[in-house]
Amino acid sequence: MKKTLEEIKWLFNYMASILMYSILVLLIGVGILLAVYYVDFRFKTKNSDRPLYGAYVIVSGSMEPLIKIKDAVLIKRVDTADDVKRGDVVTYRATDPTYYGVLITHRIVDIKEENGEKIYITKGDHNETVDRSPINLSQITGKVVMRIPKIGYIKYFLVSSYGWIIAIVIPSLLVIVMDVYKLVKNIMNGGKKNEKGANT
Repeated sequence: MKKTLEEIKWLFNYMASILMYSILVLLIGVGILLAVYYVDFRFKTKNSDRPLYGAYVIVSGSMEPLIKIKDAVLIKRVDTADDVKRGDVVTYRATDPTYYGVLITHRIVDIKEENGEKIYITKGDHNETVDRSPINLSQITGKVVMRIPKIGYIKYFLVSSYGWIIAIVIPSLLVIVMDVYKLVKNIMNGGKKNEKGANT
């Protein structure tokens, strides 16, 4: 019986340690990303009001199978027309009345020139037709340089009410319970030592 209790206690401590280390790694990762974003925004804007890099979670399947729902994309700012070519996947702010102001990530399938300005025709890889409204350089937020699979699930999990409970409250309670357990154990062990000292 005592051996079984020891095994259960060891397993509990092991799982709690894994959980705490996982949360620590996640918080360190978020901290690093925020630090990089701050430094980038503060020092690397190059006379632009937009940061050099950005990240967005994909919410539609228009770019499948390359980019799936809940994937995140890392984009790099484009400053000139030379930074964008046919075949690039870009994130842009739509001016189409149906999606006005929405950020869309699609592929550039054609480049035209109107009144001395380059106009970009975009299309989702999964869509059958090109987007209704061509875009210009000023609408392009950035060019996709990396895809991070399924990380959007973590984002939506953390912003949900139960996500915060599982990720923050429960681990905090575990830490408190473990500290109380250690404190009680130390007090009890101290009392036993005192009793032994009194008997000798």
